[in-house]
Amino acid sequence: MPNALADSISPYLRSHADNPVAWQPWGEAAFVEARRRDVPVLVSIGYSTCHWCHVMARESFSDPELAEHLNDRFVAVKVDREEHPDVDASYLAAASAFTGNLGWPLTVFVTPEGRAFYAGTYYPPTPVQGHPSFTQVLDAVTDAWTSRRGEVETTAAEIQGALAAQPTSDSTTLPTEADLQRVVALLAEHEDREFTGFGAAPKFPVAPIQNLLVKRAAGGDAVADALVGRTLAGMAASPLRDHVDGGFFRYATRRDWHDPHYERMLYDNALLLDAYSRREEPGSREERGSRDEPGTATITTGIASFLLATLRRPSGGFGSAQDSESILDGARNEGGWYALDAEERARHPAPAVDDKVLTGWNGLAIGALAEAGARHGHPEWIRAARDAAAHLLAEHRTPTGELLRAGSDRGLSAAPATLEDYGMLATGLIRLALATGDAAWAVEARTLVDACLLPGGEPTTEPENEPSGDKSGAWAPDPRVFAPPTPGNPVLLAQGTQLSRDPSEGAYPSGLSAMATAAFLLSQLSASPVHRDAASRAVASVTALALDSPIAFGASLSLAADLAAEATQLVVVAPEAERDGPLARAARDFAGPGRIAAVVTPEQALAWAAAGFELFEGRTALDGHATAYLCRDFACRLPVTTVEALQAG
Repeated sequence: MPNALADSISPYLRSHADNPVAWQPWGEAAFVEARRRDVPVLVSIGYSTCHWCHVMARESFSDPELAEHLNDRFVAVKVDREEHPDVDASYLAAASAFTGNLGWPLTVFVTPEGRAFYAGTYYPPTPVQGHPSFTQVLDAVTDAWTSRRGEVETTAAEIQGALAAQPTSDSTTLPTEADLQRVVALLAEHEDREFTGFGAAPKFPVAPIQNLLVKRAAGGDAVADALVGRTLAGMAASPLRDHVDGGFFRYATRRDWHDPHYERMLYDNALLLDAYSRREEPGSREERGSRDEPGTATITTGIASFLLATLRRPSGGFGSAQDSESILDGARNEGGWYALDAEERARHPAPAVDDKVLTGWNGLAIGALAEAGARHGHPEWIRAARDAAAHLLAEHRTPTGELLRAGSDRGLSAAPATLEDYGMLATGLIRLALATGDAAWAVEARTLVDACLLPGGEPTTEPENEPSGDKSGAWAPDPRVFAPPTPGNPVLLAQGTQLSRDPSEGAYPSGLSAMATAAFLLSQLSASPVHRDAASRAVASVTALALDSPIAFGASLSLAADLAAEATQLVVVAPEAERDGPLARAARDFAGPGRIAAVVTPEQALAWAAAGFELFEGRTALDGHATAYLCRDFACRLPVTTVEALQAG
């Protein structure tokens, strides 16, 4: 079989198109061929900004002798984990039976029926410190397959059975305010007081936790306020942040935030834009004046600038990441470009951007840019969010309305969207609607949420997956509340290897928490008990897990904080001339658990009401001036026209 990756939409797959390995893309055809030849399948999983994926490609997959060995004895399948997160999650879970050192590249050997029987990560070309070479691994797997087939198939069946029997959560209650206070106290106990952040090395930003703490701080939690203040300041002052271009790197290899792993991911920077922008005093750029130096505004602006200048694609969407490697003085170099100053960088090619536009991750960027742009007086950020949203809704949907996972200039991937994609995009669209006052985006979001909402939380007949970060495991909260219209990866489903969803969050929200957040926001705008109940049931299903391991459930706990607080809504109806006036600015600073705010023109208020969003019913600008309506669970005070009157309540 020839190498079949040249036409892939994934830059990661295309980077292997010239390998002498006869790579096949993920699909049923590879397993059909393996059954025909009676050979195992090597599933190699990575992503385009993965440094050790590049290393293994250069050392092993470019070696003609090794490739011949591989082609003769295996069917080789290359998978971009960002394009197929469900495949990655399934094989990560299986790989945990063989190694605790999970990561990428992920190297999994499976039967022609798709069941894993051996796995590891990076393998060197020669044995190193007790670690076998890749050739030795291939020889050992071949020997096991040909001489001990019964043992191989038994192992594969046992692993698959163990994954299918993963425990479910029996949580039925929401975290209380007391629970949330204990969560913050527990996080404070695990803080690295010397260098900030959590844990030792490698040290990650854990952006969902930062946003949980930001929300708690906005609600008056002094412990959360001090903790997140130290962490955000420590990360911003450290080498984890690119002090030239503004974006944050994926993680630090040292406890003191030094020696970053240099790729810059869309999800990290979108979520950190939320955290930093919400900590800065809002206002227009003119009003902020010198406050842009040297404080949080510089960090906020830097992150947004990185998203717009580096990751934004000509289509309007955002690429998934920027590589850690680039060419310096004719040789590939990891991190060297990032050590240069701005003038020196201009003389060298920048690290490549993965131009793959992922629906869910773009939803994170849309929401962050829209909110930060409205809050800080940057209309160009809102325009970028609007352009990305328009691109996704126009291009990343099938003719029947289902979302697709990924696309690029080369076309659209056949990979179905996961719950993560529906939830993150829906949440981003609602935040864009609030930033612009345009109800049409919220209507689109409601369509996405309702397409995934299961009646009464009853289980579906098909499994689905929402991988949510750098982790493995297969949890299935019960009852299930949401499922994407496309039930899962068709190859995994046919093989019976599709995992139930994992609700925990690593670097970004899970599909469950993203969809529940969107449903909660809709309930705040429409008084919909169905949407609020769905959000509550979703969070309740992971309460025990989240309280036991809060670092892995930042987004779920952030939503739990909203649900534990009194639902409070603020609508400011302002003529166009007063869209940036005192009441509008007060609305954009209306933060805290359980709170939501919107600034709309009188015409927009009518459009929201006509679209079924009850919060906007009867909202007008009194005597043609900006008017604020403060409501608690949709019971509203008399309208006021000054900030002083608003704050008096």
